[in-house]
Amino acid sequence: MLSKVLVANRGEIAVRIIRTCAEAGVASVAVYSEADEKALHVRLADEAVLLGAASASESYLAIDKIIEAAKSTGAQAVHPGYGFLAENAAFAKAVEDAGLIFIGPPSSAIEVMGSKIAARDLAAKADVPQVPGSQGTIASVADVIAFGDEHGYPVAIKATYGGGGRGMRMVASASEAESAFASAKQESAAAFGRDDVYLERYLSSARHVEVQVFADTHGSAVWIGDRDCSVQRRHQKLIEEAPAPGLSDELRRAMGEASVRLAKQVGYVGAGTVEFLVEADREAFYFLEMNTRIQVEHPVTEMTLGLDLVAEQLAVAAGEPLSITESGAVPRGHAIEVRVNAEDTRGALFMPSPGPIATVQAPTRAGVRWDGGYESGDEVQPYYDSLVGKLIVWAPTRDRALDRLTLALDELIIDGVPTTVPAARQIIAHKDFRNVAMHTNWLERDIDFASLLPPVEDLSDTDAEDTEEMLPRNEVWVGDRRYVIPFFTPAGPAAAAPVAEPQARRAATGGPRKKRGGGAAASGEAKSPMQGTVAQIDVEVGAQVEAGQVLMVLEAMKMQNPIRAAVNGVVESLHVEVGQVVAAGASLATVVVAGE
Repeated sequence: MLSKVLVANRGEIAVRIIRTCAEAGVASVAVYSEADEKALHVRLADEAVLLGAASASESYLAIDKIIEAAKSTGAQAVHPGYGFLAENAAFAKAVEDAGLIFIGPPSSAIEVMGSKIAARDLAAKADVPQVPGSQGTIASVADVIAFGDEHGYPVAIKATYGGGGRGMRMVASASEAESAFASAKQESAAAFGRDDVYLERYLSSARHVEVQVFADTHGSAVWIGDRDCSVQRRHQKLIEEAPAPGLSDELRRAMGEASVRLAKQVGYVGAGTVEFLVEADREAFYFLEMNTRIQVEHPVTEMTLGLDLVAEQLAVAAGEPLSITESGAVPRGHAIEVRVNAEDTRGALFMPSPGPIATVQAPTRAGVRWDGGYESGDEVQPYYDSLVGKLIVWAPTRDRALDRLTLALDELIIDGVPTTVPAARQIIAHKDFRNVAMHTNWLERDIDFASLLPPVEDLSDTDAEDTEEMLPRNEVWVGDRRYVIPFFTPAGPAAAAPVAEPQARRAATGGPRKKRGGGAAASGEAKSPMQGTVAQIDVEVGAQVEAGQVLMVLEAMKMQNPIRAAVNGVVESLHVEVGQVVAAGASLATVVVAGE
């Protein structure tokens, strides 16, 4: 067994790995940024090394600094967790070249599976079914249109080196191809440093099912269960469960065997996940991608199979054979996981909401697990993703698991920042979810999710004779969807003030108001809807712009939010520059309304 492991991550997954190391008698080394000096993962580790400033590029993405930290502390191995450098082949190679053990697959496997084109080629060799797609990357809008004419619409443009929905655009018709192609390449370049994109036929009502695989250095490879991850917004998973409900034994086994073939084809070692789009009614599945790391949702597999997948990772990295000798173990009961993010769900906007957490209190009932990255008094930083923790429940059946999860969500208390708990409550209570009628577009296309959540503007205390009206509002476009955000004051969005959880214990607050007759015309001032970093600026002072045109892109907690002009006019001034961190409500730009 290993004696010391450096955990090259932060938050929930770093805490998870450090705790498993402690149980296995393995010393742990945490790394951290200046912003994370007092973070939970730093407090729990046996040692901790400061990497650099808050920016991920100067800390959690700084390969040389992480390698040096491992060497200076005498760590034998590096565990990347998920996110950051977990699927970076150059990082894995640097670890290997430094004479350290990378707790994950060989860098060669990460490199191949990190390219969607190469992964598709390998899947074809392994006889894994695939959605029709382009032969390699595409170069022009004409390629999009030609593919759509041949295979039909909708078509998905995807980042070749991407994931998590970033750099992905759906094209419903030829008329949308040009704008979708341009925006997909732009976002891909910003998120992954490469603007290569490829095409796939878009399955609009398929489920997202993934298979957990594991391989060791002794030639063994097995599949150990599957998970449904169909409930998503902006292509980000919200709720996962195991086993995936509503699948026949034959379909389940076929996906598992295909996953093992792919793992063997690429020479895989360690924990990995093969993701599929599934049309259960047709007994059909199609390869989507392979994640060459531990998944966020791995606890549901652990709870249904009685495993510790992180402990298994440590053992395999140390050269030990897999403790799991056969594929397709029958799961015991059903487990469901809810991702709890620091986001304000009012109006279904899911606005990132970093800040201090006053209280974290997890349920203590039987069959409930809380994997958290924060404790009471900690602070959710605006520089990283918004995951606070994961609430996982187990029960003998899916129905009982859902009932238990309902109670656990009511008992979970997180005070200080708004969270996604209200959204989770509505999802698991919906008849479609209860009846396994969900798919990847269900939440954003098939139901009016905003109507199930508290509104951004609560006017319940007004009546028809009220002479007040809401202040002008800003627009935010996320994933080519338009959202309306209330007016923001320099101190921040009054309508999005932190709301303690659970939501049922607090009353929603109303938006800022003004007396009628104060000038309700749309404002030409663009203000920041959240705390974040200016990722790019698309206009110059003096430029003519139209309402809806992108002025700049604001990045907050790993989400890119294009800020668009609310009016036709001329850019009079820009108040920020690329790389600048801005507060919620900060003025970003001023557009002088045309004709004024």
